[in-house]
Amino acid sequence: MTQSSPKAVGIDLGTTHCAVAHSDVAAAVQSEVITLTQLVSIGRIDSRPVLPSFIYFPPSAEAPLPLPWDSERDFAVGQLAREKSAALPGRVIASAKSWLCHPSADRRAGLLPLRAPEELEKVSPVEASWRLLEHLCEAYDEQHATSSGPLCEQDVVIAVPASFDAAARELTVEAAIAAGIERLTLLEEPQAALYAWLEQQGDGWREQLRCGDVVLVVDIGGGTSDFSAIEVRERDGALELERIAVGDHILLGGDNMDLALAHHLAQKLAADGCELDSWQMASLGHACRQAKERLLEDPERSAAEVALAKRGAKLVGRTLRAQLQREELDALLLDGFFPFVASSARPAARTRVGLTRLGLPYASDPAITKHLAAFLAQGADAGGRDSLRPSCVLFNGGVMRSEMLRQRVRAVVDTWLAAADAPPLRELSGGDLDLAVARGSAAYGRARAGHAIRIRGGTARAYYVGVESAVPAVPGLAPPISLICVAPIGMQEGAAVELAHQLAVVVGEPVRFRFFGSSVRRQDEAGSVLERYSSEQVHELTPIEVTLPAGVRSAAEVVPVRLNASITEVGTLLLEAVPQVAKADDERWKIELSVRGG
Repeated sequence: MTQSSPKAVGIDLGTTHCAVAHSDVAAAVQSEVITLTQLVSIGRIDSRPVLPSFIYFPPSAEAPLPLPWDSERDFAVGQLAREKSAALPGRVIASAKSWLCHPSADRRAGLLPLRAPEELEKVSPVEASWRLLEHLCEAYDEQHATSSGPLCEQDVVIAVPASFDAAARELTVEAAIAAGIERLTLLEEPQAALYAWLEQQGDGWREQLRCGDVVLVVDIGGGTSDFSAIEVRERDGALELERIAVGDHILLGGDNMDLALAHHLAQKLAADGCELDSWQMASLGHACRQAKERLLEDPERSAAEVALAKRGAKLVGRTLRAQLQREELDALLLDGFFPFVASSARPAARTRVGLTRLGLPYASDPAITKHLAAFLAQGADAGGRDSLRPSCVLFNGGVMRSEMLRQRVRAVVDTWLAAADAPPLRELSGGDLDLAVARGSAAYGRARAGHAIRIRGGTARAYYVGVESAVPAVPGLAPPISLICVAPIGMQEGAAVELAHQLAVVVGEPVRFRFFGSSVRRQDEAGSVLERYSSEQVHELTPIEVTLPAGVRSAAEVVPVRLNASITEVGTLLLEAVPQVAKADDERWKIELSVRGG
């Protein structure tokens, strides 16, 4: 059989669910969503458009959990795993994507599931992400390996939060390569959502967007809240799109809402004399997620029942039951997460306790509208304008499927715009919010090949490398660190610069490279030096520890070098330290940091 043309494959590796779409690279047709084969209950297999991002490790009595391509599989990914999360939370991994960007955790260490029984070997966030991606590859190949070729032969775009730091992006690439995906590009999820909208509109998008419009993308999923601003500009008589602002990492989303609902219902149960332990609280959180989704998907529904098994209960009748009323849901979500606030409001910070249990570093302030106000103010500062006033809004993420929540966000932003004598937001609507990122990622693959409009923007942040000053040793005083900008905001893939600084590297022994990022310092150019900087403008990223091979040189030798920086096609910042006097052919040392922003 003659294979069809190469595909551009888009993957939404979401906190709550995953989705896959593909498109002929050169064909002017909309992306096609791939149905994903999975276990939906014990012994029952089905194909569905989304794969819940849950991994279930069954007791030995339930194993194996066979799939068409693996009759001996001893774990399950997808709907069955999601269903098991309420009854057996200690055997289910959820929110692996949030753990992948946890800056304080060893993301290559066995951490998950958090409350696993002793006999269950824990896996790392990287391995959990790899297992999700592996299932997506297997499900794709089951349907399309014969007609289009296996997924490993396609050009794959994986969407990640715009707020993912460089380490989280690099770990995503690591998980993808482990799953067999090597022809890989990363793309910011808010951009993917806009690519999906553009693809749906065809040439008609130019009738809905005008020069000067600023599109605010509000992407609130299970684990993160992502904000981006994309401006419509004119160049040579044609409209073009450029991403002008990206929000900071905010670990705040549907997971937080589930926890809030769980604590509310736990208080109701406690008032009836039913105190819950930590295992039951974890189970209640998953059950509340299901109740929340039932209420948000059916506006006419007045309540949803939450059933929770008693600890050690073997009979269905031995359960705790509670009702989540619509009035409770509306009050907890709207007032707690989407309150009306002034445009000057900012997220509240709180002093953390010295000792804490291992867990995700959720945002300290749950008010998403405060984070949005801070983003618009930061975007205004970064863009050199008095205010960042969006004219359109595009919603994305499972949380924003709720019309109630979309209306609240529009109403809050409209009050800010009215105070600035600006017109209200226009909503860019259309498409399934659960599938938009996958569709948009596939559409981006076509745009990369030159067959559709492409959003400009380059790197979402400026990146800096820390350089230690050569000063005499002083007891109790560390040598000062200055920062050299190696990639300014907006540096495009394929671009390269040579930095005119006299530097040196140590070879043949372990060293640490310190990297920093900023989403607001738009004035810095490649080579700019920061002697003083504030933590509000520049934040430190996860350092890279490496031993640069000595080769023909002596261990611990200090080698004078010049530094070259470039953005590769894969989306990494590549630093090359080139010796001023080489001792071998093509002698140079490379350090890579994943920074792709689309």
